[in-house]
Amino acid sequence: MQIFRALLPLLLAAGCKSPPDEVHHMPQANVAHGMALIERAGCGACHVIPGIFWPRGESGPSLAGFAEQGLIAGRLPNRPDVLAAYVRNAPATLPGTTMPAMPLSAQDARDVAAYLYATGKR
Repeated sequence: MQIFRALLPLLLAAGCKSPPDEVHHMPQANVAHGMALIERAGCGACHVIPGIFWPRGESGPSLAGFAEQGLIAGRLPNRPDVLAAYVRNAPATLPGTTMPAMPLSAQDARDVAAYLYATGKR
């Protein structure tokens, strides 16, 4: 019983966070298509994005290390479903944001999110 009491806080803390590879797992998302969409939409006009070399805007935050960030736009949990919704229609997801809604389908938004997670690791 003594050992159980000593290990309980460790077990509870370990259960609070998913393993790193599973946190941003996005089955059926196409990372290469996500990159093509980012280039076509011109996301680099506002953001520095790993793998996107032109344009390299700085009016929005850099997306380098995005996979390790705890929050999206400093206020939303960094989860695949939330990121896909935010990428597709940021104003509806986070009223008052300066990021515009993007002309993306739900699948396109998932692909963009998958790219950001795949390349946004430090």
